Amino acid sequence: MGYMPLTPFGRTVDAVLLKHQQAAAAPSPMPGPVSKWDALRELAAARKAYGLNDRDLSVLQALISFLPGTEVDPRPGVTVVHPSNRAICERLNGMPNSTMRRHMAKLVAAGILIRRDSPNGKRYVRRSQGERVAYGFDLSPLARRYAEFSDAAEAERALADRIKQLRETVSLMRRDLLNLALLGAAERPEIAVWDQFQDLAHLTARDLRRKLGLAELSDIQTRLSTALEEAEGHLETLFADEPGTSGAQNEHHYQNSKKDSFESEQPVKAAHAPQTESQEDTGYAEKPSERRPVNHEAPHQTPKALAPSGPNLPLRLILSACGEIQSYADGPIRHWPDLLRAADTVRPMMGISSAVWEEAKTAMGTAEAATVAAAMLERFADIRSPSGYLRHLTAKALSGTFTSAPMVMALARKAAA
Repeated sequence: MGYMPLTPFGRTVDAVLLKHQQAAAAPSPMPGPVSKWDALRELAAARKAYGLNDRDLSVLQALISFLPGTEVDPRPGVTVVHPSNRAICERLNGMPNSTMRRHMAKLVAAGILIRRDSPNGKRYVRRSQGERVAYGFDLSPLARRYAEFSDAAEAERALADRIKQLRETVSLMRRDLLNLALLGAAERPEIAVWDQFQDLAHLTARDLRRKLGLAELSDIQTRLSTALEEAEGHLETLFADEPGTSGAQNEHHYQNSKKDSFESEQPVKAAHAPQTESQEDTGYAEKPSERRPVNHEAPHQTPKALAPSGPNLPLRLILSACGEIQSYADGPIRHWPDLLRAADTVRPMMGISSAVWEEAKTAMGTAEAATVAAAMLERFADIRSPSGYLRHLTAKALSGTFTSAPMVMALARKAAA
């Protein structure tokens, strides 16, 4: 082409457009040809840095498809495509002409395309004395600015990776804070900060549903870090306890193939393993005469059975982990008698006989038995024989080896996960 026009046909010109035109015409070391699809991919990754969106890139992809071959020449005027507006809209699956021109204007303003308008504004190509002269859209900036696009794309990918890692860190910190708050509410209820920590954990979970930026995630991380340090400080004496001093705190993980077991419950002794499902309902082994006296003498051998102390967890924590029991209460559960009435209501629906229920209340205490019923209701679909399972827990309570705290904490951890 003998002359490169600087201004578009029938349109006003601004400083930004002239800047891009002059940059294209300025003498500088020319890079080699670049794959047009590589250039499009790098620009798509860096589109935010140039104020572009996916629709803008769709229009650019349609224009690139009109360029023969797979490479873009960086020399101005060499890689000029000249499709009509109708042809471009057809390749954009029927995009309206006005919408297409709006996206095209954004590409020109960003310096991705350069208009090479003919004297009458039409797009065409002709040959004069062996020289090719084309008027339309010049794609040479894709090759000339390819290194710039690659650097911007790399920066965007690095930022995305950093945001992803920070988001994972914040999610783990939120989970730890919630679990520490639940543990603190159970073990150190006299400290009043556990509700604040639980609220912070729940609010963070809600915030993580949105697409947060680096600054927002950094602010959340700072707040969670401060809260975790304070929570660990309050629980420092608990962490310093010797292993085995508290079954609810230091109990080992046990996985049982039977569906009747909770995650944190201790394994059943071998003497109870041979029981069949019908024997679980009665609570006796093959020799009832040998087992029945043991059950009668157990209250005399274990003072805990005569004066059960009840659960050592606050009612609020139990209700947060076992919320299903609320559906069977006459009104809001605010006190232990309310929980017991709800348990009495749901007990026959679960298939627990009145005799087994009375035995459980006698051995565990009414509050502990109601807590166990609420926990069983949460896992009702996983328990084959609720009546036999409760009788098994009653036997453990009579021997002084059962507490409902691990059951409730396992449900609380599951809800917080």
